Amino acid sequence: MPELKHISSHGFGPVIFKSSKILILGSFPSVKSREENFFYMHSQNRFWEILSRLFNDKDFANQKIKSKIQALKKHNIALYDVIESCDIVNSEDSSITNVRPTNIEKLIKDTKINRIFLNGKKAYNLFNKYNPNLKELGSYLPSTSSANARYSIKRLLNEWELLIKQ
Repeated sequence: MPELKHISSHGFGPVIFKSSKILILGSFPSVKSREENFFYMHSQNRFWEILSRLFNDKDFANQKIKSKIQALKKHNIALYDVIESCDIVNSEDSSITNVRPTNIEKLIKDTKINRIFLNGKKAYNLFNKYNPNLKELGSYLPSTSSANARYSIKRLLNEWELLIKQ
């Protein structure tokens, strides 16, 4: 059995701008993302491909983090996670315990965020649990993780089109 690793904190901060209108929240960064200090960095995760296709912007799919950040800013998208710290085995959402949630109200204060999208069921459930005052802003989207094999890239694109239907 893998060793339980206590993660004292998220490891890296949000990508957010005063001009942000959309916030996308995951549950907690994967091992690969924590190693690289940025979101959705596992090569099998389809997050950046989805954004690249939806917004017709190759900067999302660029290998350089700086390009990804510029694309997020250009499209008024903020990015973070519902969990600030937790105990987790590897990258398995099902193993998450001892959650310390992110203060989402504080995070979006002084921005133009009017929609929050939750990448996966764990993020959605935790968001609703810890942010009852923001429930009306939150929308579930199926996880872009390769562990969500039920969803092809085409099916994910169909669901994630909510992002561009603002």
